[in-house]
Amino acid sequence: MSLADHFRELRNRVVVAGLAILAGAVVGWIYYDPIINRLIQPLKDVAAQRGDTGLVNINFGTMTDAFAIKLTVALFVGLILASPVWLMQIWGFVVPGLTKKEKRVTRLFVVAAVPLFVAGCAAAFLMVPKAVAVLLDFTPVGAFNIQDASLYLSFVLKFIIAFGCAFLLPVFLVCFNIIGLLSGRAMLKAWRPAVMVIFLFAAIMTPTPDAFTMLFMASPMILLYFASVGIAFLFDRRKRESLPGWLDVPDDQASAL
Repeated sequence: MSLADHFRELRNRVVVAGLAILAGAVVGWIYYDPIINRLIQPLKDVAAQRGDTGLVNINFGTMTDAFAIKLTVALFVGLILASPVWLMQIWGFVVPGLTKKEKRVTRLFVVAAVPLFVAGCAAAFLMVPKAVAVLLDFTPVGAFNIQDASLYLSFVLKFIIAFGCAFLLPVFLVCFNIIGLLSGRAMLKAWRPAVMVIFLFAAIMTPTPDAFTMLFMASPMILLYFASVGIAFLFDRRKRESLPGWLDVPDDQASAL
């Protein structure tokens, strides 16, 4: 495949993924009111705990903020709803010239990736109230904490997407093992730097200063990493068993072939 063909393939896959996200964004636009109310519920809960809804609230700073935020939330919903499509397009572009076996792997990639991505988003959604409560707890008693709507929702949405993407780690590792780019032994050998990178990623992506939120994100990622190592060893064993016996003959000996 020529370079121009690669660019055409990339363009086609981006168009397909974009159309799928736009279709999901229509759903997000229609159900914007209940979604936005759920996203700002942590602020309402903190205000209720303090006994004054005026101390903690959300603010639309300009006339265009309301429209921009509705569009942002709609696209965010579209990104989640269209995750089977754009994940399939990403993996299809990463592995060009798929064989029949690799096409089956691609389908398995999407089947495993979508639930993990959604699970990561759901886990982050459950953590948002705690993150908001911890950060707002630094506000002095009697002071107002009026959140800019665009900044607050950007913080929440990025937090959720970061968790969703983090949970995709084992899927990519296993798929790279299946196509022969990464062995289970190499993954196990690199577990120390992998754990360090996971904690570093969790520390950067979690918005709160407390260690609990970082551990909440890093712990499942570490478990998923070691689960992917175990699966990779199983696939490596199957690969070795399927190889013909004459391949295991030392270089200084004649094979039966």
